[in-house]
Amino acid sequence: MLFGALLAGVLGCAGYVFYLDQLVTHRFEGLRWTLPAHVYAAPLDLYAGLDFSQPQLEHELQRLSYHPETGLGQPGAGTYRAGGDRIDVELRPAQFADGSRPATALSVLFGPTGIQDLRDGSGREVPVMRLDPLLIGSIFPSDGVDRIVVTPRQVPPLLPAALKAVEDRTFDTNWGVDPLGILRAGWIDLRSHRYEEGASTLTQQLVRSYFLTNRQTLGRKFREAVMAVALTAHFSKADLMNAYINEIFLGQDGNRSIHGFGLASEFYFGKPLSELDLPQIATLVAIVRGPTYYDPRRYPRRTLARRDLVLEILAQRGVVAPAQARMAQRQPLGVTTGASGAYYPAYLDLVRRTLQRDYPEKELTESGLRVYTSLQPRAQELAESALDAQLRALDERHHRGSAKLEGAVIVTSPQSGDVLAIVGGRDVDFDGFNRALDAQRSIGSLVKPFIYLTAIETGRYNAATVIQDQAVSIKLANGRYWRPHNFTRRTYGPVPVVRALGDSLNLATVGVGMDVGLSQISSTLQRFGLAQAPDQVPAMLLGAIDISPLEVAQLYNGLANGGFRTPLRAVQAVVSADGRPLQAFPLQVTQVAPAADVDQVDSMMEQVITHGTGVPALRILPPGFVTAGKTGTSSEDRDSWFAGFSGGDLAVAWVGYDHYQPTGLTGSEGALPVWAHLMASLGTPSLEMPEPEGVTDTWIDYLTGMGAQPGCPGAEPVQVALPTGTQVPPMPGCGGGTTAGTLFERAGQWLHRVTR
Repeated sequence: MLFGALLAGVLGCAGYVFYLDQLVTHRFEGLRWTLPAHVYAAPLDLYAGLDFSQPQLEHELQRLSYHPETGLGQPGAGTYRAGGDRIDVELRPAQFADGSRPATALSVLFGPTGIQDLRDGSGREVPVMRLDPLLIGSIFPSDGVDRIVVTPRQVPPLLPAALKAVEDRTFDTNWGVDPLGILRAGWIDLRSHRYEEGASTLTQQLVRSYFLTNRQTLGRKFREAVMAVALTAHFSKADLMNAYINEIFLGQDGNRSIHGFGLASEFYFGKPLSELDLPQIATLVAIVRGPTYYDPRRYPRRTLARRDLVLEILAQRGVVAPAQARMAQRQPLGVTTGASGAYYPAYLDLVRRTLQRDYPEKELTESGLRVYTSLQPRAQELAESALDAQLRALDERHHRGSAKLEGAVIVTSPQSGDVLAIVGGRDVDFDGFNRALDAQRSIGSLVKPFIYLTAIETGRYNAATVIQDQAVSIKLANGRYWRPHNFTRRTYGPVPVVRALGDSLNLATVGVGMDVGLSQISSTLQRFGLAQAPDQVPAMLLGAIDISPLEVAQLYNGLANGGFRTPLRAVQAVVSADGRPLQAFPLQVTQVAPAADVDQVDSMMEQVITHGTGVPALRILPPGFVTAGKTGTSSEDRDSWFAGFSGGDLAVAWVGYDHYQPTGLTGSEGALPVWAHLMASLGTPSLEMPEPEGVTDTWIDYLTGMGAQPGCPGAEPVQVALPTGTQVPPMPGCGGGTTAGTLFERAGQWLHRVTR
C-alpha cells in the first residue's frame, strides 16, 4: 500500500516534470516575445540650400540621442562634433520605409542662408542625406509590455560579463540552478550586512519573468527550478543569455512596462545599447536587482550606491580593471531627465486609429511592425510650446479659480495631407482625452469662408459685391424668430463681401447664406470633407456645427490646396519586422471646387490677417510674411478658434474650457496668438497662391468695395482676386476728401478688428 502510494507520487512528480519540460521547450522554441509595433516620425532630409541653421541641426541630433564629442569615434557611433561653421556626424545605421542606410560619416557645412554643402566621410558631395527616423512610441498590448529586441551582435560584451559577475557567477557551468550559490550568497550577505548577491541564477530569473509570477511560494519555486533545468538542457547558454537580455523587466513608464536592455538603454540613457559605456552598463545591471527600488529617476542616491557596488564587484572579479571602476564611480548616473522625451500620445492616438482599420489588434501589438508616420518632431515641439505659453498667459490674465483653459493644435501639409503635429491638450504627455481628435466644439465663424465660397460658385457674388449688413429676423420651424447680431451689436449697412468676411460680420453673412441656401452650404462643407451633414438650421450660418479640430483641419486643407481635397493621413507606410513593405498610404487628391473660386476666397482670407479680425497676428508674424486664415468664436465665447495657412503649412488652434464655460475670449484673443507664434517659428514659406485662369488681382477699397489704388487718399485699398472682366466702379475722385462720417466709420472699424 505504502509502496503503491510512493510509486504513484513518483510517477505523478515525473509526469509533472515532463509536462513542465515540454511546456517550457515548446514556448521557448516558438515566438519568444510579443513585439509591439514601433512608430517612427518622418526623417529630416538635409541638402544644400536648406534653410536650416547649425544650432537647429545640433538640436535635431540631440533629439535623436547623438552625443557631442571632442573627437569623432567609430563609424555609426552616434556622435557629432560642432566647430566653426561645420558639424561632423557619425551617423548610425538606420531603417526607413523604403530601405536602409548603413553607418556613415557626414560633414555639414553652413553658410549665411543655411546648409551650404554636404560631404561623406571620403569627401564626396552628397546631394541628400536623411537623418534617422525618431522612435516616437509603440502600440503595445493591454499588459503594457514593450521592448526593443537586440541581437548578440548589438550587445556590448561587457553586459553579459557584468551580469554573470554580479547575478550568476556559475552561469556558464550550472544546470539552471546553483545550490552552492544559494549558500554562498547567504554567507556573503550575512558577512557584509548588505544584500550583495542574489540566490537565483540568470536562468531562474528568465523563467520567472517569462513564464511565472513573483509569488513567493514553494510550488512556484519548484516549478521555477524545474523549468530552469529544462531550459538549460535544451538550449545553449548563448541563447539563454540573449533571451535574458531581451526579456528581463527593467522599469515602468506609466502603463508601459520596460522589458529588455535594448529598450531600457533608450528609456534611461536615450541611446542604443551598443553605445553604452561602463558606468551606464553598471547602472542597468544595478537596476536588475529591483527596478522599482532602484529607479534612478526617483531614487538617484540609492541607485548610485548600488551602481558603485556593481562596479566594485566587477573590479574584484576581474571583469574591469580597478582603475576603470574607480573612474566610473566618479561619473554621475547620466540618466535622461524625461522618461519619455520622444513620446507623443496625441499623435499616436491618430496612428492607432488609422491602423486599426486594416490590422487586427493582435498583429499591431505582437508582430513587431514598423510604422512610419508624417510627424515632424520640430513642428510638434513648436506647436506644444506655442499652446503651452499662450494658455499660461491667458490663465494669468483671466484667472478663474481652479479652472484651467485647455487647447488643441493640428499642423498639416495641405498639398500632401500629411499631419505634421497634433497637440491634444496642455498636458502633452497625458495619454487620455484627445481634444484634437475627440472634442466636438462649435466652430463659430470658421464656417464663413465656405458660405462665401458657395455664394461665389453661384456666379452672383465676388469680393467686391456690395451686400447689406442689416438686422435679420428669421422665423424658425417652431414658430419662434431667430434674431442674430454682430459682435459689436452694430449694423454696418452696405459693405463689400471682402469686408464682411474680413471683419466677420454676422448679419451680412446670414443674409448671403439664406440667399444661396442652407442645403448648398451643407453640400460645400461635405465636399471639403465634413463627415456628416450639419443640421440645416439658420444658426448653421454662424457656426452652430460641432466638430473636432482635426475635422476643421480637413475642411481648411481644401482651401489651402486650391480646391483639392486630400484626406489627412498620419501613417505613410507599414513594414514587417523583417523589412518587407506591407502597406503604403498613397496621396489621394480630389477636386471639390473650381480653383478660380477658391482663389477668390483665399485672397479675402489674406485680408482677414491684414485688415480684419486677424490683424493682431501682424504683431507676431515676420514683416511682409503673407498668410491667410479665419477667426472663430462660438456662442457666449465658449470656443476660441483660428485656422490659417502659409505657403507650406496649415494650422488649426482651439482654446476653451472642457466643461463649456464661457472663456471671455474671441478667436483673436485666444487661439490666434497660438497660431501666429507657431507660424512665426515654423520657418514655413510665405503664401504665394498661383493665379488660376479666370481671375485677376484687383485693388478695391476695403470699406466700400469701389475701385481704389494704393496711396489713394480717403481709401483703404486691398488686393483681392476678382473674376476676369469684373467692372468695379472707382471711388468718386479717389481722394475727394475724408468726411467726418468716414472717420467715425474707420475708428469704429479699427475697434472692431482689435476686439473680435
